Amino acid sequence: MEYVTRIVIIGGGPGGYEAALVAAQLGAEVTVVDCDGLGGASVLTDCVPSKTLIATAEVMTTFDSSYEELGIIVADDTPHVEQAARVVGVDLGKVNRRVKRLALAQSHDITASVTRAGARVLRGRGRLEGMQALDGSRKVVVQAADGTEETLTADAVLIATGGHPRELADARPDGERILNWTQVYDLDELPEELIVVGSGVTGAEFAGAYQALGSKVTLVSSRDRVLPGEDPDAAVVLEDVFRRRGMNVMARSRAQSAKRVGDRVEVTLADGRVITGSHCLMAVGAVPNSAGMGLEEAGVRLRESGHIWTDRVSRTSAPGVYAAGDVTGVFALASVAAMQGRIAMYHFLGDAVAPLNLKTVSSNVFTDPEIATVGYTQADVDAGKIDARVVKLPLLRNPRAKMQGIRDGFVKIFCRPGTEIVVGGVVVAPRASELIHPISLAVDNNLTVEQIANAFTVYPSLSGSIAEVARQLHTRKMGGEA
Repeated sequence: MEYVTRIVIIGGGPGGYEAALVAAQLGAEVTVVDCDGLGGASVLTDCVPSKTLIATAEVMTTFDSSYEELGIIVADDTPHVEQAARVVGVDLGKVNRRVKRLALAQSHDITASVTRAGARVLRGRGRLEGMQALDGSRKVVVQAADGTEETLTADAVLIATGGHPRELADARPDGERILNWTQVYDLDELPEELIVVGSGVTGAEFAGAYQALGSKVTLVSSRDRVLPGEDPDAAVVLEDVFRRRGMNVMARSRAQSAKRVGDRVEVTLADGRVITGSHCLMAVGAVPNSAGMGLEEAGVRLRESGHIWTDRVSRTSAPGVYAAGDVTGVFALASVAAMQGRIAMYHFLGDAVAPLNLKTVSSNVFTDPEIATVGYTQADVDAGKIDARVVKLPLLRNPRAKMQGIRDGFVKIFCRPGTEIVVGGVVVAPRASELIHPISLAVDNNLTVEQIANAFTVYPSLSGSIAEVARQLHTRKMGGEA
């Protein structure tokens, strides 16, 4: 009788379900242990829901900021004295119902794909039981919602349990007025005055979205600027756009507590100032879901943050145990989680595998404008981690941008001084997530700026600016920014 490799995957997010598909296709016996629904936070409470909400906000922003410039006339019954009022509104309850419906549909589609591939999906919470057995196998105990337990034997285990919103001791969400990012989709009415605490990617995305939907937004940032981890030029553009659209951006302002006072929320800052709003969204980071799983007892090393240590092929410190996704703290991106999960299965099952290369990862901040990046960054160049030349070209010079009424954004490319190989790039524009792809291809395949410059682009197009930046880098013998 032919032996079949047994794989148990704890967690059904992108890292888990992508690993399940690979392992099943390679002939393994796969069980996915999941407690919330396949897709994980990425599909159910994070990427899919937030980007669906942002899609509605994006339409409203585009309309509000461009319709007069583009010559569009809107006929409505707004009294003349109130003609400056918005002519487009939003039914947040309807938007959120659509958000939840799409998230659930996506989860069902993923479940169907995984089961169709031959994997078993087991509802419950999984934990490792003890050390590796003499035959190299591992025990995973699955506890169902009713308390019953089932023990699985695995030749390899993948931990892909993700993370959950971090909470401040004096700012606990109540799900009604003080919210985390998983609770905003339960709102039936648009917050009149929303305080967003945290100016990282999550905070900036939600702040921009609710501002576009019609809320009066205050963004509380403990740092000098919004998006402190992103390209500084991009962050400046976005903060300028936020302020121009009426957002109150409070830099160098650390929130200490948030409490509900009737139908209002009071947020107290570290310097003693108090700001009030109708709602408060706490976006202060995430905590890995690694507790209570028997990981350290099983030989899995955790970092001080609680994240699981992994190498570039997703191995943990425990033989036969791999990890992928947000629980590893590598990059909080669905694409990276999926790649980590696939690499883990390829590695354990003996297929050809390339170690994870974070310098080819492309990412996007879904604000308006979007901020897309790939490869080495401005911070890497400034810190001397890589010697690179850079050219930045504002979109204001692009003919398609002028036609569409796009005023904010730029294309920036980094290349090596001698070889002119592209090592990184930044795009700030509407749909920057689509425009970054040619730069990602260049970074991944070690293309030169000359090769990008010589490829045909459509005229007029926003992608034409990518070729133009490449041309400037190719013709310039000295570094600098345009």
